[in-house]
This record gives sequence, C-alpha cells and structure tokens, in this order.
Amino acid sequence: MPENSLIAIRPMESGDWPSVRAIYMEGIATGNATFETSAPEWEEWDSKHLMEARLVAEADGMVVGWAALTPASGRCVYSGVAELSIYIASAMRGKGVGKALIAKAVEESEAGGFWTLRSGIFPENKASLALHQKFGFRILGTQERIGKMNGRWRDVVLMERRSAVVGN
Repeated sequence: MPENSLIAIRPMESGDWPSVRAIYMEGIATGNATFETSAPEWEEWDSKHLMEARLVAEADGMVVGWAALTPASGRCVYSGVAELSIYIASAMRGKGVGKALIAKAVEESEAGGFWTLRSGIFPENKASLALHQKFGFRILGTQERIGKMNGRWRDVVLMERRSAVVGN
C-alpha cells in the first residue's frame, strides 16, 4: 500500500470475511495478538461479535484492518460493557489504520450505549498498548501467567476505557 493511501472506515459486511480472516490470521501468526491459534469460520465469528462498531478499514479499495466488539457478559447489568478487538494488516501497521479504527469504534460504541470498552493485550504488543492509551484506555493491571501458549506462560495487560458521555 502506498504511504499516502486514504483510509476509509465503514461497517463490516459478511463479504469482507475472507480479508478480515486473513488479517486475523496474520495477527495470530505474530504470537502476540491473541491466545487463539486459528480463525473460525464466518458463522462462528459472526455469532460471537456484536453488530455495533463492527468495522473495516479500507485503503485503495482493500480491507487493511478491522475492529469488533464482543459482549463482556450475558448479564444485563453489563449490557454497556464490551471487549474491543483491533487487527491491522501487517503491511499497514504504523500507518494510522489503528488510530482510524479505534476512533470510529469508540464513537460507534458510545452511540450504541456502551459505557465501558475493555481490552486484554499481551505486554509484548507495545504498539497496541500505546494505541489504546492514546484513546483513553487505562491499564487496570496485569494478569500474570493467565494462559499457556505454545508451552509458555503468558501475561495479559487489562485495559479499559470509560465513556465520558455514556453512563455518567
């Protein structure tokens, strides 16, 4: 992608899944994006993610990143709390795609009534930690040795962003 590509953010459609899945697989391959080891089929992914703030980033007509929310809990008292996931195509990392996606995800989540967004990020993923902090996420703490991946214990940094306009 050219350095000066215009990034457009739009709602994700089911037809975007092959590109979204490929970007997800790139993230999985880094070993520092998720505990998942493979990307599911569309139907499974679709059933687990909320419709609000389900976004893709496009540059030059190609999907280069995505963001989506999963419910924090099935309990009604947590209806305004969701976990945010963001994945960027490896060739587009560091080019503003994450900033554009997270800004739109925050905007749409607030429009949808969400008062808290959460993320769990591996401490080695410094770019993601910094991106989330730029958009008002704060570090709550670190879950140490919370999961074992490829024979190695991994920590997860817990972050949250409280809305200034929803739930106050």
